[in-house]
Amino acid sequence: MIIDLPSTSTSAINKALVDLRDSGGAVALGRVLTLVVVTDDAHAENAIAAANEASREHPCRVLVLARGNKRGAARLDAQIRVGGDAGASEVVVLRAYGPLVEHGETTVVSLLLPDAPIVAWWPGAAPEDVGADPVGRIAQRRITDSAESRDPAKALEQRRATYRAGDTDLAWTRLTNWRALLAAALDQPPFEPVTSITVAGAPDSPSTELLAAWLSGKLGAPVVRVRTKKGTGVHSVRLERRSGAVELVRPDQNVATLTQPGQPDRRMALARRPVKDCLTEELRRLDPDEVYGEVLRELPKVGTKTLTERDAQRQGRLAPPGQAARKQAAAEAKSARLSRAMKQAHPEEPTQRVGGTADPNVEHSENASDRGTSPAEKVAAVKRTAAAGRRTAASKGTAAKGTAAKGTASGTAASKKAAPARKAAPAKKAAPARKAAAAGEAAPAASGTAKRAAKRASA
Repeated sequence: MIIDLPSTSTSAINKALVDLRDSGGAVALGRVLTLVVVTDDAHAENAIAAANEASREHPCRVLVLARGNKRGAARLDAQIRVGGDAGASEVVVLRAYGPLVEHGETTVVSLLLPDAPIVAWWPGAAPEDVGADPVGRIAQRRITDSAESRDPAKALEQRRATYRAGDTDLAWTRLTNWRALLAAALDQPPFEPVTSITVAGAPDSPSTELLAAWLSGKLGAPVVRVRTKKGTGVHSVRLERRSGAVELVRPDQNVATLTQPGQPDRRMALARRPVKDCLTEELRRLDPDEVYGEVLRELPKVGTKTLTERDAQRQGRLAPPGQAARKQAAAEAKSARLSRAMKQAHPEEPTQRVGGTADPNVEHSENASDRGTSPAEKVAAVKRTAAAGRRTAASKGTAAKGTAAKGTASGTAASKKAAPARKAAPAKKAAPARKAAAAGEAAPAASGTAKRAAKRASA
């Protein structure tokens, strides 16, 4: 539900919230914090969508301070969103115009939840010193995003120069999965020190700079920064050790390949994290991020040595751009072939025909029992089975015996009737043979008579 309050005041907004709670009960009081989002009117909806998703894990009151045009008369337009339009929170959008643009904190203060922590978030451009900003001064945590600034490198330098406990950056939060994978790889044997570090990434990626600074501070090894194409983010990390290099490469911004000496390559999903996931992670903690502060202090050491892609490839610190992609494509094709083969495979169960019927369990049981037995033992087992069968047949009742006797008598009569037929059959078969033999004997005699008659005629 969305309620519009044009040209309103903070007291009218509070009254509307209370009326909503009393009338419909749509807004509960179980809020864990107040999230103040400071943005401009053009990017307010994207920020609200991310805050709504984060509120499903952290129910809160979201106050969106959307700064409008500074010219004109002072005016405050408000919009209240509850229910399905606000996730698990209640959203109050404040659009300030004129002189109120520079005094948005006075509007926000009267709408804060009582006795609840305050988190301030600048999804776009942030002030140079967020800790000294009027909204930042009332917040326990201050979240910025250097990657969304016009000059990410300059914004990251401002964060380093003005850092205060409680500051954090979503460019640092996007590295959580990278840090976890690299730490897990180094926790496996052999436990050798890292002698050299190579971090490749885009020049407009503050996350790449923060990752290089974190590795430099934790491993105490020299870092070489390789510049890749703009917009590619973090490309790869290479950690040199005596036994071989540990390399994590992400050529397509979605799937990464981890290579370690003596182990097969492993592919894993490592796509760029959306804003809502990063914001949800940052809202899980309200204490200062001390590791982030340490990484900011290491930043000046990272930019001392940089290489281009061509120089890094010449020195063996970076694989050619197409090699990693081809290697990953081959691995995906192999995985697809294996999947198809597994789907098409239908293993047949072993069968053995016994008495004209197929019993799938006979062969398995007999093979299992025959293992480790000699031929003599097999013959003895067959004899024992036959004897048991005869004893079972002999123990049947009188009715069965009578039935067997009748069957025997009928069989005898049938055999007697069949005997003359069997005897006659050979006789019939033999008659043609005797006729053929007689014809054969008569043929020579006829030929001799014909010869004698011919001689008399000639005489």
